[in-house]
Amino acid sequence: MANLAALLRLPDNVKQTQWQVLAGPVLILLILSMMVLPLPPFVLDLLFTFNIALSIMVLLVAMFTQRTLEFAAFPTILLFSTLLRLSLNVASTRIILLEGHTGAAAAGRVVEAFGHFLVGGNFAIGIVVFIILVIINFMVITKGAGRIAEVGARFVLDGMPGKQMAIDADLNAGIIGEEEAKNRRSEVTQEADFYGSMDGASKFVRGDAIAGIMIMVINLIGGLLVGVVQHGLPFSDAARSYTLLTIGDGLVAQIPALVISTAAGVIVTRVSTEQDVGEQMVTQLFNNPRVMLLSAGVLGLLGLVPGMPNLVFLLFTAGLLGLAWYMRGKQIKPQAVPQVIKPAGEAASGAVEASWTDVQLEDSLGMEVGYRLIPMVDHQQNGELLGRIRSIRKKFAQEMGFLPPVVHIRDNMDMPPARYRILMKGVEIGSGDAYPGRWMAINPGTAAGSLPGEPTVDPAFGLAAVWIDSALKEQAQTQGFTVVEASTVVATHLNHLIGQYASELFGRQEAQQLLDRVSSEVPKLTEDLVPGVVTLTTLHKVLQNLLSERVAIRDMRTIIETLAEHAPVQSDAQELTSVVRVALGRAITQQWFPGHGEVQVIGLDTTLERLLLQAMQGGGGLEPGLAERLLDQTSQALQRQESLGAPPVLLVNHPLRALLSRFLRRNLPQLAVLSNLELSDNRQIRMTATLGGLE
Repeated sequence: MANLAALLRLPDNVKQTQWQVLAGPVLILLILSMMVLPLPPFVLDLLFTFNIALSIMVLLVAMFTQRTLEFAAFPTILLFSTLLRLSLNVASTRIILLEGHTGAAAAGRVVEAFGHFLVGGNFAIGIVVFIILVIINFMVITKGAGRIAEVGARFVLDGMPGKQMAIDADLNAGIIGEEEAKNRRSEVTQEADFYGSMDGASKFVRGDAIAGIMIMVINLIGGLLVGVVQHGLPFSDAARSYTLLTIGDGLVAQIPALVISTAAGVIVTRVSTEQDVGEQMVTQLFNNPRVMLLSAGVLGLLGLVPGMPNLVFLLFTAGLLGLAWYMRGKQIKPQAVPQVIKPAGEAASGAVEASWTDVQLEDSLGMEVGYRLIPMVDHQQNGELLGRIRSIRKKFAQEMGFLPPVVHIRDNMDMPPARYRILMKGVEIGSGDAYPGRWMAINPGTAAGSLPGEPTVDPAFGLAAVWIDSALKEQAQTQGFTVVEASTVVATHLNHLIGQYASELFGRQEAQQLLDRVSSEVPKLTEDLVPGVVTLTTLHKVLQNLLSERVAIRDMRTIIETLAEHAPVQSDAQELTSVVRVALGRAITQQWFPGHGEVQVIGLDTTLERLLLQAMQGGGGLEPGLAERLLDQTSQALQRQESLGAPPVLLVNHPLRALLSRFLRRNLPQLAVLSNLELSDNRQIRMTATLGGLE
């Protein structure tokens, strides 16, 4: 028994959610029982009231939802509520046909109230009201919501590739981490699933409206036959009794259906923002005082027309004028007059001697922005660019192995308002324009059609782009554009430049800090290394050489062990860099050729290789004609690599690597020149192009 009790004992989290797990099956059983079992009038009253309460709750949740996926269960709730209404119709139809001859309360007080109070006991008015409600629900709300859901599902599915590319761009720029990227991809998938479900669920509501009309007709005909034939009622009494019961039953089902359909329309027509539907309507509808003034003018003119209800029109005119005056007052804020405060010493003497504090050292990395971009970098205004820059530095440190300098940001009123400049040691290395509130739609080369907006160029990669309004975001994603906001454009540009100038940003101070970091982790590894075995200058130069060719310096253990072995007999930084690269060969191979598949590289013809070795041994440089043809063939080979989707890698013999890297990367910075000693032995190599024939 004790073992059985232990098995039946549920964990705390299971106990807390047990009722939620059972909610769905219990509701299904309840719906099936209502269709099969006869229910007393009181139970029908409870269920009709529950149906009305449920529809109101669903509408309110839809109104207060800020993002569509916050109410992702709506399609399922729509299905269950439709089945609940239909089962109630079946149960009420059964009791109306069985007990309708006894009076108007045969199907419960709720049906009686809707049949008498709402339509005044007049069955003709009831039929008209019922038909109007069905037409509104079926022809207007349900049809419109279904069409919007269908188009929304199509647009969301078409826009998925663009959204996925934007997520990948943010991940590659270091703006978001792996977990955030996974969550965003999941959200994109859930959004597509939601709109697809809404497209199908809207058909349930349309079917419910049609079923409501058919049930009403069946109830009327069946009630008349039962009342006249079975119970011997006069035709007029049977018509009155059964018609009122049928109308009451139809109204008590159609009003919640109308509310649920309205909730469906709210869900599919809303635009995801930080506000719910009510806040969006109030803030956007009553945001412009000129609209209030013009509306007041039109109503005022109508109020002066003889024969019109002048008092009502003039009351609304006065109300709109008061609202416009109130809104205008809120928009006009007194501007504070800036005061210039002089230092006490300057006020007393009028002149201050220069000192060393006046010497301003240049920042290693800085950014200047125009005044329109200040909110993006202002800490007090929660500037989102600041958080993105922190993420960029952290991701760069994790990938490359050192922490880049802090980016010092300042405003520059002499620059255009939307302009920004990125500076390294006081010199501009990149610039661009950014427009807060607008989106840059970048054409990755596969986008279809064009977009209205301001043509521009992506500052990081030079791709054709367009600045568009936020209303065109979904359309741009559907057409295959990669859509990013202004702060992401600046952050991606900064991340690209930090990677491009990594070797110059790695100074002696960073080298010493990195050495201290390694010493704190593995003190025996760095003991007597600097300056006993290698000088800090040589260590700094070797690490700079690696970074200049985009080789990460995370594996400091291998780098230091290799230097400790070769530095006593070799002091040249270039030669030490070569042996360090060979030691890091496995990491370099994995960087350019992830996985374990075939390695596709550009190679050198044997004749050209021999010619280059002779030129290097002779101490002379490359002949101008030979250099030009070599550069031209390398450029063509890189284009072929790009078309194959292969990395831009040239594989050469070890003695030629440094020479060709210095020459070719000066004109083709995207090229990586690898030595055959740096490539892992267990990888199969295939030459996609061969540089040669340069006699």
